[in-house]
Amino acid sequence: MSWGIELWDQFDNLEKHTQWGIDILEKYIKFVKERAEIELSYAKQLRNLSKKYQPKKNSKEEEEYKYTSCQAFLSTLNEMNDYAGQHEVISENMTSQITLDLARYVQELKQERKSNFHDGRKAQQHIETCWKQLESSKRRFERDCKEADRAQQYFEKMDADINVTKADVEKARQQAQIRHQMAEDSKADYSNTLQKFNQEQHEYYHTHIPGIFQKIQEMEERRVLRLGESMRTYAEVDRQVIPIVGKCLDGIVKAAESIDQKSDSQLVIEAYKSGFEPPGDIEFEDYTQPMKRTVSENSLSNSRGDGKPELKFGGKSKGKLWPFIKKNKLMSLLTSPHQPPPPPPASASPSTVPNGPQSPKQQKEPLSHRFNEFMTSKPKIHCFRSLKRGGSTPEDFSNLPPEQRRKKLQQKVDELNKEIQKEMDQRDAITKMKDVYLKNPQMGDPASLDHKLTEVSQNIDKLRLEVQKFEAWLAEVEGRLPARNEQVRRQSGMYDGQPPPTVNTCAQDRESPDGSYTEEQSQESEVKVLATDFDDEFDDEEPLPAIGTCKALYTFEGQNEGTISVAEGETLYVIEEDKGDGWTRIRRNEDEEGYVPTSYVEVYLDKNAKGAKTYI
Repeated sequence: MSWGIELWDQFDNLEKHTQWGIDILEKYIKFVKERAEIELSYAKQLRNLSKKYQPKKNSKEEEEYKYTSCQAFLSTLNEMNDYAGQHEVISENMTSQITLDLARYVQELKQERKSNFHDGRKAQQHIETCWKQLESSKRRFERDCKEADRAQQYFEKMDADINVTKADVEKARQQAQIRHQMAEDSKADYSNTLQKFNQEQHEYYHTHIPGIFQKIQEMEERRVLRLGESMRTYAEVDRQVIPIVGKCLDGIVKAAESIDQKSDSQLVIEAYKSGFEPPGDIEFEDYTQPMKRTVSENSLSNSRGDGKPELKFGGKSKGKLWPFIKKNKLMSLLTSPHQPPPPPPASASPSTVPNGPQSPKQQKEPLSHRFNEFMTSKPKIHCFRSLKRGGSTPEDFSNLPPEQRRKKLQQKVDELNKEIQKEMDQRDAITKMKDVYLKNPQMGDPASLDHKLTEVSQNIDKLRLEVQKFEAWLAEVEGRLPARNEQVRRQSGMYDGQPPPTVNTCAQDRESPDGSYTEEQSQESEVKVLATDFDDEFDDEEPLPAIGTCKALYTFEGQNEGTISVAEGETLYVIEEDKGDGWTRIRRNEDEEGYVPTSYVEVYLDKNAKGAKTYI
């Protein structure tokens, strides 16, 4: 099977076919190039996706990754990052092993094709020239034969005419002989040209064209073979990364299998356990018996003067009255944030900003003081703002429940010990360097390290003092935790037979300087409330009127008591302006109201408030 034999007369069709083959090769190169770009783009999107869901450093999200489920998710993100890397490998290998290689081969193929068809056209032109020479010789031989025949006829005519002189007859005879000689010469030339043409034609169709077409056939077969090898490489590039991709998927499965729900449950206990004992039973008080009640300055009857039954503070309960009475309105009034509001988000995604102070619920004062303050200061309800808002977290974490305080103190001790170890390592390194300087003075001056060594030693001493201080607080907390039951029992009757303490109209004076309660405050007497008329009065109280509207500029997740969650773009009612502490009180509906940071909303007051006012 040879193109030179089978397709000896299909020069033009072979030229078109080989050009089509090169076009197919270039089309495949373009296909592989676009596939490599897709793989690279996919890898980039996977990396961005993995990066997007990575926990932010020094944020609340980082603390959440102590749970096994979150750790498994983090492992999944890391494996997806490696998975993206394999797609980058696919893109690189396809570009280097297929796209660039085939592009160079196409250039070589074009040059080879051009050379082969140039030789074919050159052979065609040569055979066409030989054919033209043959045609010219043939026409000349034909013309000379005709001229010789006419000359012979003219001679015969002159020779038969008796009126023609002998000289004219001789002249016609000589002319006929000349024409016959020219015809013989033309015949010989034509014969030689014909023989030469036949030889050239035989070589053209049996030697030159078969050789050229054979080269073109081999070139085309190499192109087809190269295309097949590229397709095989295309599959191998994908196959090479399958083991690593499988390892990535196995890593995700292993991470999923490492999730331990029991361990996560235990971590929840460790994170939120307060160390308080559950409240005890409340004893029954028989009101059918005459009771002599002591009326104090801060009782309900004394503050209102309307003759309603007074509230009794201090019962005989051996347990604590837990701070959840009955109504959400009361809790909203008693539990607004103690800490300054968080700043507005600085990034493009406000939802990632921390939602402000942690555990404001644990920063409230004992419920007995809150009730006394509420009873005595009801005509001046605005004083609750100063009562509910506090300062920064104390150094000894006394604002936290015992168990959480113990954990924070232990964490602080561990951090200080790590800093001490770091400073000690630095001191050892400086000491070794000083010894080297002493042995080799040309390397440096040993005295230049004395100042640094003294500074490191002073830092170590300061850190050790800090550790001692925190360890003392930790020992105090750990010593109190086992005796918690006895303290509760001793406190249960502390206020029996004693009048309630006198409370100022604004209860802020009794708070600690940082606006939080201490361990001693948590051990004060608990209150038993006879809420027969108190709850009814609260139920009938009219809600504060709206003084305007506001639009949420950012999303705020109100996880603390006294706050309310808002979504970006949400419109709500304003019921209390910012009093200078950074919080604005808003309402969504009759049952949902609370505080949000003023910087998170844009406030529009009604006409009575003298136009719109914006807080940004």
